[in-house]
Formats: sequence, structure tokens, C-alpha cells
Amino acid sequence: MHFETEAIRTQNERTQFQEHSTPLYLTSSYVFDDAEDMRASFSEEKERNIYSRFTNPNTSEFTEKIAKMEGAEAGFSFATGMSAVFSSLAALLNSGDHIISARSVFGSTHSLFTKFFPKWNISHSYFNVNEVDKIESLIKPETKIIFAETPTNPGVDVLDLELLGKIAKEHNLILVIDNCFATPWLQNPIKFGAHLVIHSATKLIDGQGRVLGGVTVGNADLIREIYLFSRNTGPALSPFNAWVLSKSLETLSVRLDKHCENAEKVAEFLETEANAENVKYPFLKSHPKYEIAKKQMKKGGNIVAFEIKGGIEGGRKFIDAIKLCSRSANLGDTRSIVTHPASTTHSKLSEEDRLEVGIKPGLVRVSVGLEHVDDVIDDLKQALNSI
Repeated sequence: MHFETEAIRTQNERTQFQEHSTPLYLTSSYVFDDAEDMRASFSEEKERNIYSRFTNPNTSEFTEKIAKMEGAEAGFSFATGMSAVFSSLAALLNSGDHIISARSVFGSTHSLFTKFFPKWNISHSYFNVNEVDKIESLIKPETKIIFAETPTNPGVDVLDLELLGKIAKEHNLILVIDNCFATPWLQNPIKFGAHLVIHSATKLIDGQGRVLGGVTVGNADLIREIYLFSRNTGPALSPFNAWVLSKSLETLSVRLDKHCENAEKVAEFLETEANAENVKYPFLKSHPKYEIAKKQMKKGGNIVAFEIKGGIEGGRKFIDAIKLCSRSANLGDTRSIVTHPASTTHSKLSEEDRLEVGIKPGLVRVSVGLEHVDDVIDDLKQALNSI
């Protein structure tokens, strides 16, 4: 079936009540017929729900939808996007292992690599997003995983998934891609050689700023390891949030198409503004990886990045002057959101570290929403004129 049909029609079997929409299963646990039923269930001779930290009908339905959309064999859903990142990597890594990652990653992922994994003797090496050809020089005998986001947060850089897939295959490494900015509607990394795909479902998958969630899908053997780790460490997605997210997926393609249409118009507008420079949007011809973006993405997504003249102070003035758009650290909402990473989400990084990942003092990230695009542009224009 087509993507849109899978998103709407993939659901649990109906109960005796023949409901048209999947109900909420707000239960912590499940009962068994007898001692043998309980034994067989816990020994995994039977495939059934035991405890909602392991599986739940709502979380299973959401996971199955994402797996189908991504062309994956299996998956597991988490309480947040970062619990998906941490649990997926921690389940597969041992003390002494090594990760190769793009330097441009989400701030919390960077902290995971630099502050927490070293406690368990797990090391990392970064490569610049514009120097993918140097990845192979970073590979060590203990290297196990290549990790990357594309497009990246917050700089909207694009990495060549096909090239990453070839490198991973040649060196027998696990390729893990954070697909948060693109969603399964715009990009499917598994087609290009990724073994695991991670989403923060909090963002565009929910799409309305309501709930937290995360999900990892991919190779069944790898997901099995992630499942065993997660059922014991407890980062499971709640049934209510899973129900909300599963319903959100029914409109993902429709919403994303409009997000992309609006974002492209905003990006084109920003290229004409004197106080905005270095506008980055994957489907702008001026984007340095435009051809790669066109190869691996259906459309350009809803995130636009640009630089404000005047550095950090200019960025603050711009944010203060915003009237319609929301000031928030979230993204992928129906409402347009503006963020100044250097003074907020990435302010704890040193200036050197920020520059290393392309976060210049005046960088602004715009998550373009579903308002009338003229209203969004008018708000950005008046804020730019106030600097």
C-alpha cells in the first residue's frame, strides 16, 4: 500500500466492540489464563503483551506504522527522542567501542558523546559535514557505529546517505541516522544503507507540540538488542502518547507538504533581505548540498536557518521583535517557531565548539508552521527591519 494508506489503515485488530479508531489501552499490565500461559508468555514462546514497559497495543501500533513507513523490519518506541538515541546506542555499544559521528548533532547528543559515554570508556571521533571523505581515516579496529543527522540541527546541513551507507557496508559498521528533520514522508535512510533510523516523534510526527516521544526502527537483530536493553532500563513510550502520535501519523503527509511549501517561500524571502545572510534550506539552489538533498529527499522540510547581522546581540534583538512566531526550543509545530541557538539551546557550548558545528553568533533557526505564509513572512520582515 502507499505511504498515506499505511499511515491511516495500519492498526490493531478490532476488539469485540468493532471500533473504527483504535482505543486507548491505559493499563500497566495484563492478566494470564493460567500458570502455563504465564510461563510461556514470559519465556517468549507466545507473542503477547505482558507489561506496558515491554509492549502495549498503542505503542505497538505506533511502532509498526513507523517501521512500515521507513521500510524497516522492526522497531521500539521511547518516551522521548533522546531516550531513543541513548538507548539505541547504549544497547549496541560495549566498553572500549568507538563511534564516528558528524560534528553537527543535536546538543544533547553531543553531550552524550562527550560527557556520558566516556564514563563507560566509549569514545568518539567527529567529522565535519563538509568532509565526509575523511570518515574512513577515522575508522579504528574498535569502531562500531557511524552516526549522523541529515538535515542537521540547527544548521540544516545535508549529508550524503548513499555515501555513508557505502562506507558502513565496506567496513562492516552500523549506520545510525537521526531522521527527525525529514520524517519518513520526506526521506528513508534505510534505502541508502542505514541499519537504524531514529526519530524524535515530539517534533513533526506529533506536529502540534502536544506530547513527547521517540522511536527507533531498522534491522530486526539490532532492534532485538535495543528491545532487551529497553525493557530492563525502562525508557518506554506511554500508551497515551503513543495513541496521540499514531493518530498524528494519519495526517503526516498532508501536513508536511504544506510545511515544505511554506518553508520554501520563507527561505526564498529571506534570501532577498539585507539583514539576513547565508540562508540554508535543502531545496534552495544556493544550498551547497542541493543536488544531494534532491536525490534523497522528496521535499526540503520545514526548517530554515539563516544568519542575522549583528551577531548574538542582533539575534537577541530579532527574537525580541518577533510578534506572531513563537519563541520556543521546540520545532515541527503547526505554529512557526524562531530560535537563536547561540544564546539558548547551544549557549552552554564554548564559542569554539559552536563554531565547529556551524553555529555562528547570529544563526537563527525557523521552524515554519502552517499559518498563512504571508503572515509568517510579514512577522520575520518586521523583526529583521528592527535590528
